[in-house]
Amino acid sequence: MTTTYDPFHPAYFDEADLRDELTRVYDLCHGCRLCFKFCTSFPTLFDYVDAHDQDAARMTPAEQDQVVDECFQCKLCYINCPYTPDQHEWALDFPRLMLRAEQVRRRNHREPVAARLTDQALARTDLVGRLNTALAPLVNKAIGTPGSAPRKLMERTVGIASQRLLPPYAKERFSTWFRKRSTPEPATVAEPQGKVALFSTCIVEYQEPAIGQDLVKVYERNGVTCSLPEGQRCCGAPWLHSGDIDHFVAQGNDNVKVLAEAVRAGYDIVVPQPTCGYILKQDYVDYLNSPDAKLVADNTYDAAEYLWKLHKGDDTAIDTDFAGEVHEQLTYHAPCHLRAQNIGVRGRDLLKLTGAKVSFVAECSAIDGTWGYRAENYEISRKVAGKMADAIERAGNDTVAGDCHLANGSITQETGKHPQHPLQLLARAYGIAPEPGAAHPGAPGPHDPTGAP
Repeated sequence: MTTTYDPFHPAYFDEADLRDELTRVYDLCHGCRLCFKFCTSFPTLFDYVDAHDQDAARMTPAEQDQVVDECFQCKLCYINCPYTPDQHEWALDFPRLMLRAEQVRRRNHREPVAARLTDQALARTDLVGRLNTALAPLVNKAIGTPGSAPRKLMERTVGIASQRLLPPYAKERFSTWFRKRSTPEPATVAEPQGKVALFSTCIVEYQEPAIGQDLVKVYERNGVTCSLPEGQRCCGAPWLHSGDIDHFVAQGNDNVKVLAEAVRAGYDIVVPQPTCGYILKQDYVDYLNSPDAKLVADNTYDAAEYLWKLHKGDDTAIDTDFAGEVHEQLTYHAPCHLRAQNIGVRGRDLLKLTGAKVSFVAECSAIDGTWGYRAENYEISRKVAGKMADAIERAGNDTVAGDCHLANGSITQETGKHPQHPLQLLARAYGIAPEPGAAHPGAPGPHDPTGAP
């Protein structure tokens, strides 16, 4: 067996070698059991090994694959594992081993046709986004009610769960707004503090441009010049997580070319969605294996992380005069892919600067980009997200903040609350008004997570 997470290693795609490595890791995880609470992969794994008299080597390929299928790449097991490559000879990286297994399965053409169709529907975010923003009112009406006839048809044809609350599409894309805008937000700090190139992400570009709009205004208020490099595409996370390395690498190379040029021109890269930030910081380095990928990774920041860096800098500072709408109490949800970046929870920290008392919730939403949208994963996803919903309800605050728009959609489905990105709440605290039409009138009401009339 080969303990490798390097897709360029000659044994990486060898299935027999992979099966041996799965046995090794499953045996070690069964003996540890530290990660039993993070997802259903581990209880499923433990039950299978127990059923085989504590012998992981007796698990069938189908049983091994079931564990893989239930992993949604939250990365929390890696964060908590005491046996990771940098700190123990066992060199465990469970999430990357699961990715390797997905990729071997895809390379060996063992994915069912239905699963491949779902992959295509969920991963071609730019194509779908361009079409659906052009037809936003009609599309939003069709997809906006979970359990409706159009949604049941979607489930039968492309495998997207009919009961899953889907984010609506914007009438105007973020890049369109950015190009049309002529007057920047007046700076309230004395000196220019930086230049950033925004990697807007498909979510901000097509579905929630209000996040990008408020980010730009908050940054400009704090003396940061914002640009939006042309030619960027979806980060490719849906391709990677479904095992399609070829499409992932192709999109990654396109993005790295654009972003590396921006870095060489003196810009830092800022990403407003945690999954995409993780992809740029970690996965491009692993799968593209190029100096430019490393250059981009070394200069990429989460949106709140970058602002916090200015706040704590020796010769930089941010405006802390919050004369607008400040919430006395609110709940902050920390997305898994943000925690996996090991940068702290800077969105929470920024909100504390406004004077708000912040309740902290770190339970998983079980979305993972597209995993929670698949019909076969829907019930498991809801079960995992239930712990997050319970924690948010216990906090008892009407206002919820969260850096991940996909996780925020899960929060809405589970609780009826509508979270906002921390920088949106920061914008309101500064007194910056949202853009006209920023809210989606077709979104489900605050007490109606199903979207039913």
